[in-house]
Amino acid sequence: MSFSDEANSNVPLLPGTHSGLPGYLLEEAQRVKNVIFETRNKPQNARQRLPVVPQGIEPDRFFEALDDLRGQLGAEHVELNDKPLRDGWYLEHPNTHDMMTILDEEELVASAVVYPSSTEEVQKIVLWANKYGIPIFPISMGRNLGYGGAAPRVRGSVVVDLGKRMNQILDINAEDYTCLVEPGVSFYALYEAIQAKGYDHLWVDTPDLGGGSIIGNTVDRGVGYTPYGDHWACHSGLEVVLPTGEVIRTGMGALPGSNTWQAFPYGFGPYSDGIFSQSNFGIVTKMGMTLMPNPGGYESFMYTFQKEEDLAPLIEIIRPLRISNILENVAQLRHVIQTVAARGELRSKYYDGKAPIPDDIIHAAAAQTPTGDCTWAYYGMSYGPPHIRKYKLDIIDAEFKRVPGAKRIDPATIPENEYFWARDRVAAGIPDIRELKWVNWMPNGAHVAFSPVSPIRGTDATKLFDLAKKRHDEFGIDLFPAFCVGLREMHLIVEIVFDRADTERRKAAMDCLRAMIDDAAALGYGEYRTHLVLMDQVAGTYNWNDGALMKFNEKLKDALDPNGILAPGRCGIWPKRYRGRGWEMTAESGEHSEGNGVDPSG
Repeated sequence: MSFSDEANSNVPLLPGTHSGLPGYLLEEAQRVKNVIFETRNKPQNARQRLPVVPQGIEPDRFFEALDDLRGQLGAEHVELNDKPLRDGWYLEHPNTHDMMTILDEEELVASAVVYPSSTEEVQKIVLWANKYGIPIFPISMGRNLGYGGAAPRVRGSVVVDLGKRMNQILDINAEDYTCLVEPGVSFYALYEAIQAKGYDHLWVDTPDLGGGSIIGNTVDRGVGYTPYGDHWACHSGLEVVLPTGEVIRTGMGALPGSNTWQAFPYGFGPYSDGIFSQSNFGIVTKMGMTLMPNPGGYESFMYTFQKEEDLAPLIEIIRPLRISNILENVAQLRHVIQTVAARGELRSKYYDGKAPIPDDIIHAAAAQTPTGDCTWAYYGMSYGPPHIRKYKLDIIDAEFKRVPGAKRIDPATIPENEYFWARDRVAAGIPDIRELKWVNWMPNGAHVAFSPVSPIRGTDATKLFDLAKKRHDEFGIDLFPAFCVGLREMHLIVEIVFDRADTERRKAAMDCLRAMIDDAAALGYGEYRTHLVLMDQVAGTYNWNDGALMKFNEKLKDALDPNGILAPGRCGIWPKRYRGRGWEMTAESGEHSEGNGVDPSG
């Protein structure tokens, strides 16, 4: 497909394709897509490193193995990755590589992609991988953008695309407020199914963008923005194919004929679900999820705060309100630069310099927006009938206005196309697509995140903000900070937006991230999630007691995956046959992701 064909193709819709979006978002999605392709000048490069074959197997043997798998799944369900690497966009993304690559685009790529249709076919693929010693890398839908997308950690792995043919909503229980889904079910798809059934009493909690897999997001411990925003905490029951081909069901699913698999997550005995989140210990093929009851009304609100130094007192105000559930959903405190960037315009409209964009330029741009100039913007939602909302909102208003210059924005003054309304929809469980727009801050826009966790304290917020600001100034990067406050903890999410066609800016982004990870760890802050390329470094910061946790994870890996075939290196967990061979990526690795072979003895 040519660049022109990509730009002009129709936006995929549900139910025509599992990866499409609802019709109510079509117009906005087309606008987003147009802006993405208008700002893209990255050429589609000819492949230089073909064929792609994983280390540890000879090419002839590898191609024989693919023929064997075609015989088991059907030739049309096994694709060799030998065509140009097409980046596409969010709704038409690749499953062979990371469309927002931070390394050379031919580094983290698949050798082939396979499409199972059932748990039984996933078992066949796993047994096939063990037979030939070929690494496989499962994806649900491949939309883990900012964290590696669909790319495998080991170059030449065979990507197992679960979502294309395993995309059924197996159950929606309107009385228990639960559902059971396969990997290819997106937040868009579940929302549409609930609406089609007329279940107005059920809500779906959705992340910023609704096109990702519910299973993929949940097992990676992603979040949403209603009171059910901790997706992992809201799951109940897994079906998992282990790396040796056995299938297990966790929780109540282990009981034959169980009628509470999605209602009670624990079952009897050790709680094993946790080892299948952010790991490479199994392939999740089914998952139960709890759904939120319609709260009987909702009301979005937005406050702006004028000064950078308002951050610490504001976090101190937020903490007791959040813990007591007066602030009911994940508190979002964003820097005003993101209000400007969310308009979807290139940075060069405001500033062409190489240094970080000056504060006065950002404030001048913010002053032209309907919500006006500020430094921090708080987006929140109150739930329940009007009298209950009023009680909570009055408390919030009194507390927030303890900060001099705090201003509540009247939603009636905000046009429909402003970012506020995207936050309104997401916090009401209505999946959206608007969040993509700020990635257009740069041509060929890509993003990667720094995501440390801290206590909800003003001193901690200030330390992390200062740390990030110092490193962004050092590497010439605009700082996009957002504090997301949970019930007991706070995540600082810093999105680095870069031009993925610019080698120099990719390197600056990576160097800045590596420096911030080490800086944060030295202060006692760890990442909750990270990009494929940074997983070894982040895992290495969790090194209490001489790395006891990683030693434990390696014991689990060796027991569950003795041949080391499942997603080697994911979350820094390497199988025995890869260890000690230089596969771990460090600052010295540059753009090189591979080690020196694998141990043939396993």
